[in-house]
Amino acid sequence: MTEVKAADSDGMAVDLRASLFGFVNELKEFRGDIQMKLQAQEERMNMLDRKTAIRGRAPLSTVAETEVPHQKAFSAYLRSGDDDGLRGLVIEEKGLTVASDGGFLAAPQVAETVQRVLLSGASLRRLANVVTVESAVYEALVDKGEPGAGWASETATEETTAGGVERISIPVHELSAMPKASQRLLDDAAFDVEAWLAERIADRFARAEAAAFINGDGVAKPRGILSYPVAATPEGGDGQIGTVETGMMGDFDDDAPADALIDLIYALGAEYRANASFVMNSKTAARVRKMKDGDGRFLWSDALNAGQSAQLLGHPVLISEDMPDIDVGASAIAFGDFHAAYTVVERPDLRVLRDPFSAKPHVLFYATKRVGGGVTDFRAIKLLQFA
Repeated sequence: MTEVKAADSDGMAVDLRASLFGFVNELKEFRGDIQMKLQAQEERMNMLDRKTAIRGRAPLSTVAETEVPHQKAFSAYLRSGDDDGLRGLVIEEKGLTVASDGGFLAAPQVAETVQRVLLSGASLRRLANVVTVESAVYEALVDKGEPGAGWASETATEETTAGGVERISIPVHELSAMPKASQRLLDDAAFDVEAWLAERIADRFARAEAAAFINGDGVAKPRGILSYPVAATPEGGDGQIGTVETGMMGDFDDDAPADALIDLIYALGAEYRANASFVMNSKTAARVRKMKDGDGRFLWSDALNAGQSAQLLGHPVLISEDMPDIDVGASAIAFGDFHAAYTVVERPDLRVLRDPFSAKPHVLFYATKRVGGGVTDFRAIKLLQFA
């Protein structure tokens, strides 16, 4: 009996060891299978990430395909006159067109730089309503007088009178500039010709626009605010700008110089006063900023931060050197809501024509832009006359 038990014990031990060995092998196979599945899943995820990245780059590559060729072709045209690239873009219908009188649309970064300088300059454009059009004339409908208003109930209605409407047409005119550079400078690869051209065009355009928006006669240029008829009263009239007089010929009143400025502010309707600004040149500003109230405080306050405008009696001041100096009968200060009073109309395209022949050995760049401007609401602006 003892020997049989020993044999049974040995058999059970052998079976236990075999079972354990089989379990360990199965566990290893299971772990290997799990690792293979995880590795396959990781490979699929990596492949999906690569496909997603490729798809994500598609819009960027599309932008690059449309903008970079234009930029490179425009740079080649400016430097050497090679217009094959630009004409190729026209043929491929990439959105680039040739002007009827010659020239090509400027690269987007050049046009954007010019536009940014125009908006930041000391011009009435900063305050005016700027409208972009595709046509040669902009027509605005302006209320003439105040429309009637009334209250109505469920059983009775109130008859109101409609205000008249006036149609004002503002044509666009061709604004041009012609900077020049030497061919040797254009051949220098380190020379940023696009930035140079944008700076020169913007400078000339800004000065021409600023002068036209103030004094332009409307003949082949925008019509300026000082070219319109003025009324002898602050109220003004149809097609006339109201005026306030200082009470002294060619100067402010000696005893109360600031009274004329206060009268000018309150001659403007309350609906325009909240967004109104002063416009004057530097010489006039030098006189005005010395004025004090009865308590000895200056009426003028300088801007607290860069980019802000100085304040006069609580209203911003735009310094425009095209405004006249203080003189007998001069309208040296304008005050109004110029966003309502004046509209600047422009075509969005900026065109450049390269001319290597007219000013040898220099190369001329004839840049053109179409701009117009005019008063659209005479009630929103008043002039201070030194009379």
